[in-house]
Amino acid sequence: MSIVVITGDHPRHIYLVNRLAEADLLSGWVCERREPFLPTPPDGLSNRLEMLFQLHFRRRDEAEERFFNREPLPNVPRLDVSLNNLNSLETQNFLQDRAPRLVLSYGCHKLSASLMKEISAPFWNTHGGLSPQYRGVATHFWPSFLLEPQMTGMTLHETTPNLDAGGILHQTSVELVRGDGLHDVAARCVKTYADKLPKLLVPLMANDVPLPQGQIQKNAGKLWLASDWRPEHLFSIYEHWQDRIVDALLAGDLIGRSPMLTSVIDPDPVSES
Repeated sequence: MSIVVITGDHPRHIYLVNRLAEADLLSGWVCERREPFLPTPPDGLSNRLEMLFQLHFRRRDEAEERFFNREPLPNVPRLDVSLNNLNSLETQNFLQDRAPRLVLSYGCHKLSASLMKEISAPFWNTHGGLSPQYRGVATHFWPSFLLEPQMTGMTLHETTPNLDAGGILHQTSVELVRGDGLHDVAARCVKTYADKLPKLLVPLMANDVPLPQGQIQKNAGKLWLASDWRPEHLFSIYEHWQDRIVDALLAGDLIGRSPMLTSVIDPDPVSES
């Protein structure tokens, strides 16, 4: 069973790596050093908005601590990289030396076409969002901001040059729990996905048959850019809704669409909400 995983170094990324390692699926790990998990507020914010910015990211850190508990790093061969050398010859050599049957990415920056071309294995990416409705970045923030936390989810898809646009292999949604804030929803969603994915990959990797192809996404959906997010969006989450959007949905004060999940590796991709 040979998978090399390429991830960021945040708690959610390490949690998935640990679950894959426990299932004896990993032959290597490329770990990209990401930005600080508690970022510094940008200059020019009002005192009120700076407090909301700090609250938002502090609650994210606290949620990750509750759900992922800063697990120790798995004992697998590991290459540490930065954004500057993520797609380097060193990374290429590390992958080739491990001759993976599959390369699985999550939480790293974009992998170059030239790197993937040199590796004789398919590349699949874990995306924190339900594609195609929520492609791009901050896609666990936008569902709650748009008052549809039930659309928070995870997508496993084929890696292509277009961001989060490859054929869909597997999707999960999130169980909505009364009292959960935005970051609880996001962390719960990741944990559900990471706990189940190894069970789905073990039989695939144990067989010599070709790995399945993803289901082509029928429309482009919405690509969320980093520039779409502004600290001012936090007024709605924390001052208007008091970070209790899940409670409002469960109470029937909000009504919206239900997630339609796709999977070619799980015979029963039931919504968790």
